[in-house]
Amino acid sequence: MTMTDDTMAASAQSTGDGDDADASALTARQALRENARRVLRESGVAELLQTLNRQALQGRGWFEEYDSGVLFKWGSGYTRRHIWVDVSGDRLRFRLNPHIPCSDPIPACDGEYHIFTPETWRLPGVILREVDRDYRKPVAETSDD
Repeated sequence: MTMTDDTMAASAQSTGDGDDADASALTARQALRENARRVLRESGVAELLQTLNRQALQGRGWFEEYDSGVLFKWGSGYTRRHIWVDVSGDRLRFRLNPHIPCSDPIPACDGEYHIFTPETWRLPGVILREVDRDYRKPVAETSDD
């Protein structure tokens, strides 16, 4: 440790800024996670993806949870596919292969994501259609080779 590192460490300990910054970052991250969990649950996406895994894939899929969303994967090697759902505030964003923005009003499309606001994800069948479309034409992962 250099003198500068010692000085910075002593300064952080005496002011408590390091602990406060860590605590506030942890609190913000936890709030982001709780919001994502709430939106995924209220929109029905979590239940739809679990049902898809159980019934269509016989439990062969797996989930990777992130602070602001979930990645549902299935397949192996060259056949690996996934559905990526991200939460931004109260909006659901389904990640797609880059494409020309869709012209349909629901869902909103920016060429990379299909975006559902709370008003649109509460419409009956909208999320089911999106999950079905993403399952039938999923995003392929690049090979690690």
